[in-house]
Amino acid sequence: MHLSENEGIENNIFLVTGGLGFVGSALCLELIRRGARQVRAFDRRLTSPWSDDLNNHGVQLIRGDLTRQKDVEKALRGVDCVFHLASYGMSGKEMLQFGRVDEVNINGTCLVLEACLQFEIKRLVYVSTYNVVFGGKEIVNGNESLPYFPIDDHVDSYGRSKSIAEQLVLKHNGRPFKKNNGKRLYTCAIRPAAVYGPGEERHFPRIVSFAKLGLLAFKIGDANVKTDWVYVDNLVLAIILASMGLLDDIPNKGGHPVAAGQPYFISDGSPINSFEFLQPLLRSLDYDLPKATLSVPHALILGRIVSAIYTVLYPWLNRWWLPQPFILPAEVYKVGVTHYFSFLKAKQELGFVPMVSPREGMATTISYWQERKRKTVDGPTIYAWLFVVIGMISLFGAAYLPDIGPVPLLRAVALFFFRSMWMIKAVFVFSIAAHMGEALYAWLLAKRVDPANARTWLWQTFAMGFFSLRLLLKRSKS
Repeated sequence: MHLSENEGIENNIFLVTGGLGFVGSALCLELIRRGARQVRAFDRRLTSPWSDDLNNHGVQLIRGDLTRQKDVEKALRGVDCVFHLASYGMSGKEMLQFGRVDEVNINGTCLVLEACLQFEIKRLVYVSTYNVVFGGKEIVNGNESLPYFPIDDHVDSYGRSKSIAEQLVLKHNGRPFKKNNGKRLYTCAIRPAAVYGPGEERHFPRIVSFAKLGLLAFKIGDANVKTDWVYVDNLVLAIILASMGLLDDIPNKGGHPVAAGQPYFISDGSPINSFEFLQPLLRSLDYDLPKATLSVPHALILGRIVSAIYTVLYPWLNRWWLPQPFILPAEVYKVGVTHYFSFLKAKQELGFVPMVSPREGMATTISYWQERKRKTVDGPTIYAWLFVVIGMISLFGAAYLPDIGPVPLLRAVALFFFRSMWMIKAVFVFSIAAHMGEALYAWLLAKRVDPANARTWLWQTFAMGFFSLRLLLKRSKS
């Protein structure tokens, strides 16, 4: 497919569902750059890290719920092309909110399809997932001829719901509009690999936060396991090319769009072990890399235990105080079982070739995370927190609390080490004084090297002592 860079974009109106997200915002900005007459970003959120940039570039932000017909119709009215990116349940706690996953991914997609037919929108590009064909069985250099993974065999509601939604979208391809004026709706599906890039908000923040706390204790699967990744700019390019592939006025095509009714796998084309892929990022941030390896069967047991615990906690999954689950069964398969695909079909039919190499993409991502780390307070690992907090509470209890509950045991242990009550109290007072001195020094040092976070460094160092101060000292030397 040989078209101009802006074919089907200039003077057209576009809607991007999930437009305030990582990929959605990048797509909106690229459409503006290519001369779109109007770009609408439809999202549940009022703001996101990209909303100011979108506003500044003239993107119309429309707040609404994909599962409400009135909101969908309001957003789609008058649009020439829809990019349907919005979804729910890709990772973390969202994966376990089964009802909401189906409501957004299936019912929401149905509403988008109905609105496209009602308002005679001729092009719909659906952003799907590898999981429509992958469910835990090895796939090497797969292609679009692979059958859908059996619906009832999916281990997560996200993969199942996205599979149903994609099939609905592709079955609607070629549907005549309700006015029966000879015009039709043309649809296609983009199946991207795991997305990365500066500002990615699903995978990397969770991985980095676990690494920061020292919770990346092991790798999953063999070292020769390979999966795909795709840099955000490469994915945006593929999505735009897919929209061009749905144009029905291309010369020598007989009015039949090349991409109509077709799915396309999209990646950087460089399958790699996920832990090897993440290694440069974690090293650049001075976080420890996992050394031990956990087999897939054992990781699945752990994932099922975590899933069971969080299922019990279902009523509180949206609460801020409930941390993200450590690992879930679907995530075990994603990193522990080889599955990568060829983008040859997208290359031949859409002209897709990744414009950013994995090396360039990771370098840009590393720069972003290094800058992000410089703007925040780095903290000790969870093990240091537990050691200090439990240690100080135990020391206080042994020194001053009456003999109730576990206090006699704590006092006996403390006496074994310090020999007398006077010494226990002296050690506790000295520890508090040392923490106060370290906190004061940290505050003075932070005012010079990290003034925006000086107060946070003060309180963190008061709580953690040298475990916190050493991180600030390291920052002052960098």
